Amino acid sequence: MTRDPADKLRLLRERLATISDLGAASLTLTWDRQTYMPEGGVQGRAEQLATLNRLAHEMLVSEETGGLLDALRDPDPGTDDGALVRVARRDHERATKLPSRLVEELSRSRSLAEPAWARARAESDWDAFAPHLEKLLALRRESAEYLGYEDHPYDAMLDLFEPGAKKRRLETMFEELKAGTLPLLRGISGAANRNGRGRDAPLHGDFDEARQEEFGAAMITAFGYDWSRGRQDRTVHPFCVGINPGDVRITTRFDPQWLSPALFATFHEAGHAMYEQGIDQTFFRTPLDRGASMGMHESQSRLWENLVGRSHAFWSHYYPRLQETFPGPLGTVDLETFYQAINAVEPSEIRVEADEMTYNLHILLRFELEVALFEDSLSVAEMPAAWNAGMEEYLGVTPENDARGVLQDIHWSAGLFGYFPTYTIGNVLSVQLFETAVEDEPRIPEEIGNGEFGTLLGWLREKVHRHGRKYDPEDLIQATTGRPLDTAPYLKYLKTKFGALYDLNR
Repeated sequence: MTRDPADKLRLLRERLATISDLGAASLTLTWDRQTYMPEGGVQGRAEQLATLNRLAHEMLVSEETGGLLDALRDPDPGTDDGALVRVARRDHERATKLPSRLVEELSRSRSLAEPAWARARAESDWDAFAPHLEKLLALRRESAEYLGYEDHPYDAMLDLFEPGAKKRRLETMFEELKAGTLPLLRGISGAANRNGRGRDAPLHGDFDEARQEEFGAAMITAFGYDWSRGRQDRTVHPFCVGINPGDVRITTRFDPQWLSPALFATFHEAGHAMYEQGIDQTFFRTPLDRGASMGMHESQSRLWENLVGRSHAFWSHYYPRLQETFPGPLGTVDLETFYQAINAVEPSEIRVEADEMTYNLHILLRFELEVALFEDSLSVAEMPAAWNAGMEEYLGVTPENDARGVLQDIHWSAGLFGYFPTYTIGNVLSVQLFETAVEDEPRIPEEIGNGEFGTLLGWLREKVHRHGRKYDPEDLIQATTGRPLDTAPYLKYLKTKFGALYDLNR
């Protein structure tokens, strides 16, 4: 092998590009499995994905890759090449801790578990899904032991999605959020009891699916979603998949009797997608061509869904167009009533339908259940009862069945333990980023009111999107906002917005 560092870097890039191609192929097959693949293809697709993931893993942990990384020990950390080597080395070191057998078995088990979950959810049959979850939990706990941790095995899972995150720090974050939101929720509950419920009634009615799809597509086109590098399809659980910066696909689901789910899921997934589309093209086919972390990713989806898509300014411009699209259910509903409807606070069974005030309580429940599973203080068989008890404690709601309870999310069927907390990290960070953007570009709120989003998207492109994984999330947050992740702006935002909506600020 050549001793020239430039040649070694070139050879490393070639290997990483091949690994990236295998990952992209795996993502494409996963997208197909969740959208168009016939049911009979489940077993064959599981084997295909297991093979691709094993080959990518073996190539990443190979002596050739390790040797190239060892030869490039001291690149300039401030350069793109330096970041490439640093991130590749971290991926390599993590991957070398996991046996190829375990990687292959995880992939196969996920591929079998996801369609089993979909069937179990449709039939509200926890027992049908439980064996798959037990298998995935065992594999993930085994992975944690191989990956290593200082304080808690759950930390090893968190690090897969949010590098540097720790269980104890998340517990502090959730305690701050509970202390800040529960008094607000009590005030809102009192106001709702005085004034009557049913604020979201305008969102229920006859909403043609094709018109919902057309309107949602027009809105995210205005946001800046690039359809020449993306598409939208239907699935059981909405998601975004970034196959590469030139192919970023989103999905949604429609309810012809309820406007909110598809509309705000479209905004949400477009936020993810615009992040992926904004990554520097020079990072294509390298470990840098993804988001910095899932918390940073969720900050983008929640920013566009909530800070923009549920704002008064946004709908002051676009509500007349929505009324024209659905004159039957909305023709006589004024803007203020609609604005209150899309921001109604009402504890619900379903996380993806939760309002901004109660959303993090859904995440807290999942976080606590996952930690209990990893501590072996909760069994898979006990999950439905523990779920229902937690829902009653935090939200005063008991799901009518397991489909609307413990089976509602796809994440555990994909073995994504440690993923859920990134939603709350994203909520907190979305406000921190938006406030910083407005400080830098004060015209952003006015532009949103005029249906213009170029300044906001441009700021996000410059400060967040283009960097991909070049910077660790904590460093990126500090550099972009001037401080680490902070719950204070988020809690202030909730108090201001919902205090006004429910007349609590008198």
